[in-house]
Amino acid sequence: QVQLVESGGGWVQAGVSLRLSCTAYGRTFSDYDRGWFRQAPGKEREFVAAVYRSGLCALGPDSVQGRFTISRDNAKNTMYLQMDSLRPEDTAVYYCAADLVAGRITRAYDHDFWGQGTQVTVSS
Repeated sequence: QVQLVESGGGWVQAGVSLRLSCTAYGRTFSDYDRGWFRQAPGKEREFVAAVYRSGLCALGPDSVQGRFTISRDNAKNTMYLQMDSLRPEDTAVYYCAADLVAGRITRAYDHDFWGQGTQVTVSS
């Protein structure tokens, strides 16, 4: 079993940055494909970013391209989501997830392990 714990959310004004962290307990995080997802009120959950066990990264919607960066620190069993130039439309609960099975981390749902989520609220 893997327990994922997110941190770093908060209430911020538009234009500032936040860095979310997701730490894995119980297993070596780098053995998994890992991803960030978000769900805004009244909307479906969406894929935001992923880092594969190979170290390759992927970003999701066009709206986060150039503003969000995913990274990981294997020594700390942690991955990060650096979010710059935040916008009100980034407001959501952000979740991290992990898959032992390769190749499906960009799906919005159906992952092996999920964190509890961290709220990010961006005011205009």
